[in-house]
Amino acid sequence: MPGLRIELFLLGALSLLMVACGPDDPAAYPKPTTFVADLPPQGLGFPNLPWPQDNPPTVEGVALGKRLFFDKGLSLDYSISCASCHHSDRAFSDTVVYSQGVGGALGTMNAMPLFNLLWANRFFWDGRSPSLRDQVLQPIQDPIEMHLPLGQALDRLSGDAGYRVAFGKAFGDESITVQRLQWALEQYLLSLTSHRSRFDLSRRGLASLTPSEQRGLDLFMREYSAPGSGRPVGADCFHCHGGGLFTNRTFENNGLDSVLKTGFQVVSGLASDRGKFKTPSLRNVGLTAPYMHDGRFATLEEVVEHYNSGIRSSSTLNANLRVQTGGLRLSAQDKADLVAFLHTLTDTTLAQNPHFVAP
Repeated sequence: MPGLRIELFLLGALSLLMVACGPDDPAAYPKPTTFVADLPPQGLGFPNLPWPQDNPPTVEGVALGKRLFFDKGLSLDYSISCASCHHSDRAFSDTVVYSQGVGGALGTMNAMPLFNLLWANRFFWDGRSPSLRDQVLQPIQDPIEMHLPLGQALDRLSGDAGYRVAFGKAFGDESITVQRLQWALEQYLLSLTSHRSRFDLSRRGLASLTPSEQRGLDLFMREYSAPGSGRPVGADCFHCHGGGLFTNRTFENNGLDSVLKTGFQVVSGLASDRGKFKTPSLRNVGLTAPYMHDGRFATLEEVVEHYNSGIRSSSTLNANLRVQTGGLRLSAQDKADLVAFLHTLTDTTLAQNPHFVAP
């Protein structure tokens, strides 16, 4: 009875297949596609830092991170997302002094811009987060931000069939964990690079600075000139904001107050770090008003005037600012030229790149 034997064989094979792929078994996904990051060309002064080896970027992982970044479902009442306080047309910063969280709660520091994070070493103004993957979890849980417990966040994501597929495509199976949430957001945020400002193009011979902008650059790169020194006036910006990143990647007291707030002391525990806050990059600074950790300055003109005449002395004041007794003595034209140069650091492709806008 050969026909019966064939039929029994097919039934047995089907039974084995059903056992092997039972309803509770995770679906198998092909290997994700390598993501090619948009890194700056050599010659712009960016450090040569590698992508985290334990979280290589993939097209699917970056896409998942972007979806999570723009998803209001990661807030307790579905009212805000990461993107609510980090707008792509403002270099992923906010437009207000303090961002508004769930239930109208206000933050305590100005929302920092999010780009070139591949070259960042600590996160938040006070540096309390040692890594980007640690940082991304804090706003989700923070009661004055998104206020969603991580367990509840995972339950929401796991209950969404679309997310299960997206996690499967990014990581090989549909398991949704805290670590994978961190990895996806990290991949997307690290992909947000900025190196196409007009200043960058001028460095590559593809654009030119105006005489005012060039003079502003000269002031930016020139040291403070003490009265009677005979040297030309300098704005002395480059000590903290030099190099291709336009930041020294450390924490400084820039003379905002005589009575100091905690700052980096919250991390180090040292009195010598009181009043020190993260030195932000000046790239895209024309897009990221208001300025300073507390958003006290509304314009770049106010920022320049602070360094020109508003430095307040304290025990932890930056050493270069400490010697500038009597201020920088910049003229009105000096200040206008300096602001003109700062605007050349704006990368307009941030607002025009579809990779950066809401999915």
